[in-house]
Amino acid sequence: MTTSDAILSRLMALHPKVIDLSLDRMHRLLAALGHPERRIPPVIHIAGTNGKGSTQAMIRAGLQAGGARVHAYTSPHLAWFHERIRLAGDLIPEADLAATLRDCEDANDGQPITFFEITTAAAFLAFSRSAADYTLLEVGLGGRLDATNVIDAPHLTVITPVSIDHTQYLGETLPLIAAEKAGIIKPRVPVIIGPQQDDALRVIEARAMGLSAPILAHGQHWTVQPERDGIVFQDDHGLWDLPRPALIGPHQIQNAGTALAALRALGAAEAQARAAMTDTHWPARMQRLTRGPLVDLAQGAELWLDGGHNPAGGQAIAATLQGLPDRPTHLVCGMLNTKDVAGYLRPLAAHAASLTAVDIPGEPNTLPARDTADAARACGMEARTAPDAAAAIADILTRAPHARILICGSLYLAGRILRENG
Repeated sequence: MTTSDAILSRLMALHPKVIDLSLDRMHRLLAALGHPERRIPPVIHIAGTNGKGSTQAMIRAGLQAGGARVHAYTSPHLAWFHERIRLAGDLIPEADLAATLRDCEDANDGQPITFFEITTAAAFLAFSRSAADYTLLEVGLGGRLDATNVIDAPHLTVITPVSIDHTQYLGETLPLIAAEKAGIIKPRVPVIIGPQQDDALRVIEARAMGLSAPILAHGQHWTVQPERDGIVFQDDHGLWDLPRPALIGPHQIQNAGTALAALRALGAAEAQARAAMTDTHWPARMQRLTRGPLVDLAQGAELWLDGGHNPAGGQAIAATLQGLPDRPTHLVCGMLNTKDVAGYLRPLAAHAASLTAVDIPGEPNTLPARDTADAARACGMEARTAPDAAAAIADILTRAPHARILICGSLYLAGRILRENG
């Protein structure tokens, strides 16, 4: 166990018995740390239900192509906690991570605080100690009361598509959820609005107009569309004719448009926009696995990995599968018991030859594999269970040796797969 792992385990024990979404604990800890959030480079704050990570990764690639040094904060991590914090483009070194975690632990002095809150404070502390030109902050949950929402005057805010998720915290309806996401909008700070359903867009625009925040909305101020083998982005400043995003799937074209609108607002040149399309790497987003023990096991089959876990994520995967070369697709699926399982699986039913359900190893909130299989059958899918992903792959190969196998359903399962597959 590394030093940071030991500290992270201790921080887990500080978690309140009941989570109340609030910024009070963050404000208390940041004050004890001397307000590092006030000393970080200009912030681009990103909220939304789907596409936050991909959009952030494209913005980062574009800014770095122009020579900018970029801090980035994202969650959750997949294989290693260090993935959450990038200092000037690179994953935070172990020594820096351990030092900032230890400083936050000391400043918190044993008081109740959520794991996300204290690790977000650690990210701010690390960012304040390292020079950069921009800070990219991805919201963890919601927006209004998210631990990242302690930045009074960001340079730019971005809201990716909003859909139904985390209803126990954010509300049961799309307008309520959109209102929480729109909580990151700040007075007179421009907001990039990605593609939205009408009910969500009305709420977001109303919040922006109430704060005199300039609006740059999809379909009104900018558009993006596929054209031949590329995409075309257009706004009031002109047109960019660009390659398709390196990230696979039609939904990534919409994410690319949101990232390009942000880059345009930041004064990026077309060469940076091009790099945002070609140089972005973001694991577990329709990622083709090409090496490792699981790939060796799969032999002649294609092996893919995706961490989408809500109905919009299921729709995005279905659209991606529809655009891939024709090949029988078999799913290996593990999900959390807090998710809309039927809503996620329903769009996939028409594209899957079978589903093999697994538990997510080491995850207390895993949905039992038999329940995932039952939900799949209710959606009209052929379904069975397996003890783990390797066993599921081996079983699929006995029935379909040249299949496309997609491991999906949860970022936590995706992270486990990435660790086990090297």
